[in-house]
Amino acid sequence: MLFHNLIRTTAVWALCSTFAMAHCDGIDGPVVIDAKRAFAQNNVNLVLLWVRKADEAAIQEAFVRAQEVRKLGGEAKRLAEQFFFETLVRLHRASEGASYTGLKPAGRDLGPAIPAGDKAVETGNLKAVWDLIREDAHKGLHQRFEAVQKAKLHRDKNPESGRKFVAAYVDYIHYVVNLHEQAVGSKGNVDEKQPRHSCGDGE
Repeated sequence: MLFHNLIRTTAVWALCSTFAMAHCDGIDGPVVIDAKRAFAQNNVNLVLLWVRKADEAAIQEAFVRAQEVRKLGGEAKRLAEQFFFETLVRLHRASEGASYTGLKPAGRDLGPAIPAGDKAVETGNLKAVWDLIREDAHKGLHQRFEAVQKAKLHRDKNPESGRKFVAAYVDYIHYVVNLHEQAVGSKGNVDEKQPRHSCGDGE
């Protein structure tokens, strides 16, 4: 039950994190999708959630300018929209501490997690995300645990066997610590008074 609760928490955290950052620079990502809605409804408020309050004025100004140019139609309309998309995504990524390297094309291979996360938001059902993360975390944890148990049998045989045990043990502990930190959201949410295993810090 404890393991299941841990993975369930990890699923929710991972969904929020990947949705916010991992594909926000795509033409088919959530930021640009909201920007298109804002144009369609002439409502800049629909995109202000993606930027810091300090950047609201810049987005509002860019939106007004883009809307004026869009009225010209044709290539001018396309360029105005591109300008606004890039401004919005750039400021959003800055708010997340990420660099901006341009808008990415639609249809990129984002792996299984992001599409599952987006689908869950769309449908209101987290089951697909939960199943994906539970399966991968269960597999990763057990593989490392079994490697430790196997190496443990020969740890005292000679120094080389002992080192193989240590390598397997450190990899296992790193995985456990990282999985837990993902589950609680960030290192900042971990109780700093709780002792940390020196072999598990990776530092």
